Amino acid sequence: MTKWIGIGTVLQTAMVAVGHWVTGVADLFGPLGMLISLIVGLLWAKGEADSFGAGAMGGAVVGGVCAFIGIVISFLLGDVTALILLLGTLSSAVAGVIGGLIGYKLRPAA
Repeated sequence: MTKWIGIGTVLQTAMVAVGHWVTGVADLFGPLGMLISLIVGLLWAKGEADSFGAGAMGGAVVGGVCAFIGIVISFLLGDVTALILLLGTLSSAVAGVIGGLIGYKLRPAA
């Protein structure tokens, strides 16, 4: 799980850094951030989840934690409001759940 949180955090941080100077990227912080969370949740679950519930829970953790870290950085840069810390983290955790469920279903049959 730590590996995928780290990868997601790197991707979220890169998005935030580019978006700090490129308005077009900043305008897409929400959808891009949720997409990153969905993808890392999917990839984590595809390799690690041993049940449907674990896929959902792990996807939420992976997607939510990496998004929260990226949003904190964006908040400290003055690019988003404090409310986004809550809303962005929750929406990214939900995207991570979706990714986790898809990833679990994509696991090779045992």
